[in-house]
Amino acid sequence: MQVGGTLSTIVPGAQSTAAILEICLLGTFRLWVRGNAIPPERGGSQRLLALLALRDRALTRASVAGTLWPDSSEDHAFSSLRSALGRLTRVARDAVEVTPLDLCLADSVSVDLRDARTLAHRLLAPGRDLAATDLDSQAVDVLSADVLPDWYEDWVLVEAEEWRQLRLHALEALSDRLLSDTRFGEAIGAALAAVRAEPLRESARAAVIRVHLAEGNQSDAVAEYERYRSVLKDELDLEPTPRLRDLLAGIGRS
Repeated sequence: MQVGGTLSTIVPGAQSTAAILEICLLGTFRLWVRGNAIPPERGGSQRLLALLALRDRALTRASVAGTLWPDSSEDHAFSSLRSALGRLTRVARDAVEVTPLDLCLADSVSVDLRDARTLAHRLLAPGRDLAATDLDSQAVDVLSADVLPDWYEDWVLVEAEEWRQLRLHALEALSDRLLSDTRFGEAIGAALAAVRAEPLRESARAAVIRVHLAEGNQSDAVAEYERYRSVLKDELDLEPTPRLRDLLAGIGRS
């Protein structure tokens, strides 16, 4: 996405660099250049990079200032934004493109969440042919990671919840795809990752039970159902739906 010149046009001393920055939002906030970790930005500068990476589009200066400093006056919020821009390190300066109205990340910047979202949408696309790397343990690891779990600002929490819902659906779809390929060990791994992310989610428990039944492990399937039933009763005073019970309907019948 191109919206104008780099920060070198407005920040004295900024110089162009060929470094390609990677911003990592899954887990701890990290910055990488050519595969090497570099010290992260601090304070408002770090939060500025995180916001641009999370939203992954051009944002107006007013939107950025109001989001990052919601309790400040307009003048103070804009002043804080200018300070955050000015404190960016050289690599980060070249990673942000600025116009008089907008800010966004340069095309050369990669964001792990962007790639993870793309993976999730590929897994959820019906009938789509998938690469081997879409169906391996690394895909499960990517889909198991939360967005900035130690950040509690509202603008982070909204994006984090959106990603959580997307990745849960993707993990279940991945489990079903691996199950159809009779890759039972990997299928159960993906399904259990979804359960760990949300123990009360019935569709995740159903994915686990389907794998157990496909392998002929009836006792494991029943045990998983009973674990879920107990957790659901303790936490919400609810019972599993008939849809989940129906998965076990044929067990014990000749």
